[in-house]
Amino acid sequence: MKIVIINYGAGNIQSIKFAIKRLGYDAVLSSDAEEIKAADKVIFPGVGEASSAMKMLLNSGLDKIIPTLKQPVLGICLGMQLMCHSSEEGNTKGLGIFDVDCVKFSNEVKVPQIGWNQIANLKSDLFKGIADKEHVYLVHSFYAPLCKETIAVSEYGLKYSAALAKDNFYGTQFHPEKSSDVGEKILGNFLKNI
Repeated sequence: MKIVIINYGAGNIQSIKFAIKRLGYDAVLSSDAEEIKAADKVIFPGVGEASSAMKMLLNSGLDKIIPTLKQPVLGICLGMQLMCHSSEEGNTKGLGIFDVDCVKFSNEVKVPQIGWNQIANLKSDLFKGIADKEHVYLVHSFYAPLCKETIAVSEYGLKYSAALAKDNFYGTQFHPEKSSDVGEKILGNFLKNI
């Protein structure tokens, strides 16, 4: 199985690569459109600020490639947010895959949300064998509100989308590669069951 982690300059790619290695697979880091298109599974990571990450995608032409991919694609953290219509962060237009706009948490909670939180209402084979209310690791100031594409819910001042899915596209707001055994199982599900 060929697994490609999109390398566009805004991802926590080494820890994802190590997590995949622990599952017994090898992943390739690539920004090459043909190599990404030829992969069996694609992981689209993201760490940092939305508008500068989006600029890197635009500069590499990957903004045109990612929405056309036909194989399973998993966006992680900012990767998931960039797959939405837009983000309030830097007033950023996203890839428009998920039909939702990311917004900033209110000042009634500590921003960013950093640390472990529960996921519930799990609705996809991505969460096969994962119990409701398991804990995952998150670091974010912006969130995707609940929508028809929500496949997991988390709560931080309000309920929001901890994960999204549409067709062959999946996204997790949390970091599976930093979420211990639960995260490893979710990554394994993406590689084996999706």
